[in-house]
Amino acid sequence: MSRRPTDLWLFLLAAFGLSWLATLPIWLTGAPLDSPMITLLGIVMMFTPTLGVLAVRLYGRRRGEPGTTWREWAGRTGLTLGGRRGRTFALIALAWFGVPLLVVAAIALSAALGLLALDLGGLSLFREGLAAATGGQGPAMDPKVLAIVLLAAAVLIAPLINSIAAFGEEWGWRGWLLPRLMPLGTWRALLVSGVIWGAWHAPLTLRGYNYPGLGAWAAPMFVIFCVVFGCLLGWLRLYSGSIWPAVVGHGALNASAGLILFVGDAAAPPDPAIAGITGLVGSVLLAVVAAVLFKLWPARQAVPAAA
Repeated sequence: MSRRPTDLWLFLLAAFGLSWLATLPIWLTGAPLDSPMITLLGIVMMFTPTLGVLAVRLYGRRRGEPGTTWREWAGRTGLTLGGRRGRTFALIALAWFGVPLLVVAAIALSAALGLLALDLGGLSLFREGLAAATGGQGPAMDPKVLAIVLLAAAVLIAPLINSIAAFGEEWGWRGWLLPRLMPLGTWRALLVSGVIWGAWHAPLTLRGYNYPGLGAWAAPMFVIFCVVFGCLLGWLRLYSGSIWPAVVGHGALNASAGLILFVGDAAAPPDPAIAGITGLVGSVLLAVVAAVLFKLWPARQAVPAAA
């Protein structure tokens, strides 16, 4: 790995600069949070960390600096399956099904603490969302049957689909950046990379994305979540030597985080800053899980960084 600061700054400039460029239409048009434009440009934005990785690689080759072969570089940035393929596949399965389980656990914990009102029988919040989406017409399928179908898809299918866009982030954050910061020490590297990851979301979170009631304060709120969830994804990356468990974990989170909207009570809608996996309850839960994982199964060795 090159210890030059140039590669780090180039990566951050590309990831952050291109993310703001990709989302510029949102700011120019004032598109609402439920606009299809937000969804589309948010997906485009997710690939900017990958462009940052490629920019660093291209910069080094253009300068004629000695470096690793493509195969070695791919291994160091986590594109391979790591030193033990069986472990990596097991962690992929754990991420695929474990993350939705954590989402459910965060919902249950929020309800147990009195921070979330549930309506499991009537699914009133889900029905209200369907009515808004269909212009008051309602779906052709019974809402309870539709909810079961969507929940099954969120756990069994959507993590794989969402992993395509999640790869765009994970190759940058956990594939390149985390190993690059490991000389700081594991926990410092996880903290710094998590803060950077959370701050990178600012083009959306400053508009209130994920926490509409907070407005621009959604940005620092989401940094907290990114730090703790980044620790979990970081463990998957460091323990496997591969980005693929983290990619699937990220995809599974994006697929299942909205489950709280299926079971909430329309008469007392959940506060996303408090309840659920992306709220404070979820952040505490994720922090505990990450701490236990690092305690019981610490990374065997630091992942070598790529120049």
